[in-house]
Amino acid sequence: MRHTKTDADVLIVGSGPTGLLIAGDLAAAGIRVTLVERRPHGISNMTRAFGVHARTLEALDARGLADELVGKGTPRPRLRLFDRLTLDLGRLPSRYPYLLITPQYEVERLLERRALAAGVDFRYGTELGGLRQDAGTVTAEITGPEGGPGILTARYLVGADGIRSAVRTALGLPFPGVRAIRSMVLADVRLADEPEEVLTVNGVGDAFAFIAPFGDGWYRVMGWNRSRQVPDDEPVDLDEVREIARLALGTDHGMHDARWISRFHSDERQVPAYRSGRVFLAGDAAHVHSPAGGQGMNTGLQDAANLSWKLVAVLRGDAGDPDGLLDSYHSERHPVGAAVLRSSGAAVRLAMTRTPLQRAFRAVVTRLIGAIRPASDRAAGMISGIGIAYGTGPAAHRTGGHRAPDAVLDRGRLYELLRHGSFVLVTARGADAPAAPEAPGPVTTATWADPARRTAILVRPDGYVYWEGEGREG
Repeated sequence: MRHTKTDADVLIVGSGPTGLLIAGDLAAAGIRVTLVERRPHGISNMTRAFGVHARTLEALDARGLADELVGKGTPRPRLRLFDRLTLDLGRLPSRYPYLLITPQYEVERLLERRALAAGVDFRYGTELGGLRQDAGTVTAEITGPEGGPGILTARYLVGADGIRSAVRTALGLPFPGVRAIRSMVLADVRLADEPEEVLTVNGVGDAFAFIAPFGDGWYRVMGWNRSRQVPDDEPVDLDEVREIARLALGTDHGMHDARWISRFHSDERQVPAYRSGRVFLAGDAAHVHSPAGGQGMNTGLQDAANLSWKLVAVLRGDAGDPDGLLDSYHSERHPVGAAVLRSSGAAVRLAMTRTPLQRAFRAVVTRLIGAIRPASDRAAGMISGIGIAYGTGPAAHRTGGHRAPDAVLDRGRLYELLRHGSFVLVTARGADAPAAPEAPGPVTTATWADPARRTAILVRPDGYVYWEGEGREG
């Protein structure tokens, strides 16, 4: 099939972590990518995301980036909630059984470096004005850094441009939801009295606070005070942050030398459709939720990992059913975004409990989760992303859709082989492999290092099972 000549195969709007990961994946596969970002070049450290969960680290491992990021961050194997519940992430069945405390800008630096090396065409200081699409092309109206209008054309467009997404606005898509909580404060500070080496969050009747160590002497503090509900542009200072910490935690730990402080509100919203023709939404452009659990950036990065290989397969002509494969991005990721909205919203509401009856209910819920190991492990699995599974897709075997754990193979680890950007077919040694379905893309083959394993498995480029079958003795 012949296609109209375009400026790029894929145009990405937004250079946050989600857009950068998609851009790097596509460019590494030989796809022509242009990325436009309305901000001037330069990654700010004034970012809200503070941690990378286990499933996201696995996705970065599949791109050869996880070890470097882990070296810059601080692993935390426990998450303490409300003085009663401690989630033990150390039991996660992952190479990364912890939450890695590291600021968002460290993730962005790694992903930007990879995207540049792969040949992504970056256009900073460039803003999307409008877009239109036909059967084969998306046309974007842009304003460049010099202020002049321009046009960029592409076969597909991805909007990864945040909560105020210009792409979503140009599509005319609704963003239904609610304002969950007003006047939250966020700060990076130093502490004279260091807390225990765990993530800590607590709530009382009128305030809650969260403290996370970056591992380099700086701490991320987030808090809310029911009696101080003001607009986002109302000035905030360190004294206010200290007061919230004292109310919620009983101490401000001697906070000093704040390097930045901001006030913001938290929305819970999700776009009804992640795909609109040749345009896709990902990350905060598709869903926003409370910061509880630190899942925002992580959910966006996993959106990116899901979408990128599907775009590659379609653009290379490997997909037997291109529309079905692209539609599976929405059918797989939209339920995940909805689940994160529910769980993070529930956590914030527990933190905001006010009456004695509500606080008693919170105590019962957290005590039960902590006491029942399957419930605790399930909660840890959902927060970390390790427990997320997809329904069977249009081309998937009935066992498809589950996360593929890392495993030792005859050619190294599974997630090392995923760095090729291909499917991975793993079979048993000395056995006839069952007939696997045709994969929509190139396949790397390997065998289990463990001779006792008799199954065969075909793993998608994003680390989820595409198909599984039983090997037969040869």
